[in-house]
Amino acid sequence: MAIISEMVEDRPSLLPFAASFDPSNPLGFIEKVLDFIGRESNFLKKDSAEKEIATAVTEQKKKMEKESLKLTEKTMEVEKESLTLTEPMEVDKPKEEKQEPGLIVPNKGNGLDLETYSWTQNLQEVTVNIPVPIGTKSRFVSCEIKKNRLKVGLKGQDPMIDGELFHPVKPDECFWNIEDQKVISVLLTKQDQMEWWKYCVKGEPEIDTQKVEPESSKLGDLDPETRQTVEKMMFDQRQKQMGLPMSDEIEKQDMLKKFMAQHPGMDFSNAKFN
Repeated sequence: MAIISEMVEDRPSLLPFAASFDPSNPLGFIEKVLDFIGRESNFLKKDSAEKEIATAVTEQKKKMEKESLKLTEKTMEVEKESLTLTEPMEVDKPKEEKQEPGLIVPNKGNGLDLETYSWTQNLQEVTVNIPVPIGTKSRFVSCEIKKNRLKVGLKGQDPMIDGELFHPVKPDECFWNIEDQKVISVLLTKQDQMEWWKYCVKGEPEIDTQKVEPESSKLGDLDPETRQTVEKMMFDQRQKQMGLPMSDEIEKQDMLKKFMAQHPGMDFSNAKFN
């Protein structure tokens, strides 16, 4: 895994990482990775360790979800083909996305800079910025945001943008405003928040989504269960590196102290807690 080599690059290991990935227990694999990194490098002592690990976990979860969806579609296709016993059945095969020549490298915001406007995106939202004459007031702006279409311009003039969107948006969660009286900024909330847009409005040049650079994630972006598990693993590895009790040992010690407090008359001098 690339993430492992990056995390231990400051102190190369003489021992190979040999753990295998089990799709049914991804967090167990992450725990083995963190244990390996804790033993073979000082990565967990870095200030950015939490951020880098959260980003890796987030991207891996998204990748697994997409692979699971593709496997489901392939299974359904096989089941349809197996039904063609007496009469031929026409089955619509899923369109394969091929990278065509001429795709454009996205701008720093993972979108594209065009002649009259620009757009950027993350997995959740698309932001469109349209320069207008300095001093433009909001009352001069005409903006219509529909599920599959965007129309923006100045009243009494031809629209600067008027076309079909790459994918549907949530109109109730979209809005626009005037920034510094010189830029119309439109925020579009994606319906499908697991896919990068190749273009904003139909007719634009397409960007190469393989060149998109995802934003860094934080532990707070993970679901509660995954976040709690990753935090526990990171805590245990740091405690282990410092020779201090890990979370399970601390929990057992706390339980023993509580039990001793509830039974002050008992002698625990030779007691062993398992």
